[in-house]
Amino acid sequence: MRRLLALAAGVLLAAPTLAAEGGVHVDPIGTVALELAVILVAAKLGGEVASRAGQPAVLGELLAGVVLGNLDLLGFRAVAAIPADPAVDVLASLGVIVLLFEVGLESTVAEMLRVGLSSLLVAVIGVAVPFLLGWGVGALLLPEASPYVHAFLGATLSATSVGITARVLQDLGRSRSAEARVILGAAVIDDVLGLVVLAVVSGAVAAADAGRAMSAGAIAAIVAKAGAFLVGALVLGVRFSPRLFHLASRLHTRGVLLALGLASCFALSWLSGAIGLAPIVGAFAAGLVLEELHYRDFVSRGEHGLEELIQPIAGFLVPVFFVVMGMRTDLRAFGDVRALGLAAALTAAAIVGKQACALGVLGRGVDRIAVGIGMIPRGEVGLIFANVGLSLHLGGQPVLGADAYSAIVIVVILTTVVTPPALRWSLGRLAR
Repeated sequence: MRRLLALAAGVLLAAPTLAAEGGVHVDPIGTVALELAVILVAAKLGGEVASRAGQPAVLGELLAGVVLGNLDLLGFRAVAAIPADPAVDVLASLGVIVLLFEVGLESTVAEMLRVGLSSLLVAVIGVAVPFLLGWGVGALLLPEASPYVHAFLGATLSATSVGITARVLQDLGRSRSAEARVILGAAVIDDVLGLVVLAVVSGAVAAADAGRAMSAGAIAAIVAKAGAFLVGALVLGVRFSPRLFHLASRLHTRGVLLALGLASCFALSWLSGAIGLAPIVGAFAAGLVLEELHYRDFVSRGEHGLEELIQPIAGFLVPVFFVVMGMRTDLRAFGDVRALGLAAALTAAAIVGKQACALGVLGRGVDRIAVGIGMIPRGEVGLIFANVGLSLHLGGQPVLGADAYSAIVIVVILTTVVTPPALRWSLGRLAR
């Protein structure tokens, strides 16, 4: 089986290069199909290797992308050029939207309202301290860069990917512990605060690129706009989505629930982008709104729930996003000592910043060290922020250059790798 997979991977890697060098005319859709085949095979092989090593599959998908993106060093230029294909880029962007929609489906509005004061304080500290540390690292090591670049580095470090921590807690049988409740509750708030920070920084960069400074009033307007959008979407969604899904349940055409769920996701993503926020804000809000109670009419007649229906689509599009993000990492950037120093400093800031979360834990009986460790991984959320940095421009140049983007990918990898063993150690120490 291993030899068969290795042979398949070799053929898929060689095919784009052979086609390009052979001067063969290929239908554009055929080219995209081949590129997707390469991406999906690489994602699954990377995920399998990571899983066998006791790491999250997402880490393997990211590393597989890093390998593919740097194959031009070995002469596979057609493979390394895959991220430049507009069709692949669109599919990767859709993967981000579906990913945030899926993350939102895992939480509910009621859970956001139930989180305690400890979770709120942990989330606020976990966003503010890494943001300031990331800004400081950027100002210290990239003094020639714009303050907006420094701010974006800080925004990227403020993100938290709790999916990795949740999986570790589940594997250890501690998913219902006090530490897990604080971490998972804080993660919901952290997601919202992180998206608001991203909206503010992105708005500031867009204003600067247009040649105007962003006033305190404009920043307050973005914060208010983001808050109003989230609150409005949640309030209206909770009130009207049950009625909408009840009416839709009268239709007996196959796939109505999935179509309506995705339509809600894409519609709110468009609306979020239309008012100047990142489309992922709308996708996350749509996921929060759509609770299982809203589509119980579909489930009661034997259909699968929305979370189950969305999994095959996420299983296709989300790995495309991770692999493409990895492919945009240029390993040659690490031939520069300064780039390596930036990666090391950002990683230290990322870890230390989240350890400050322990200060937000109130009461006794909760392992503060475990809470701080549980908030460390950046995972897919950090990559989403970094991807936004590549799409924003300042003075004709991407906000995140090749060295800064590659440094962030290293931060994502290291924080993802260090969290599972560190959390096992901390909870094991508490048990002993």
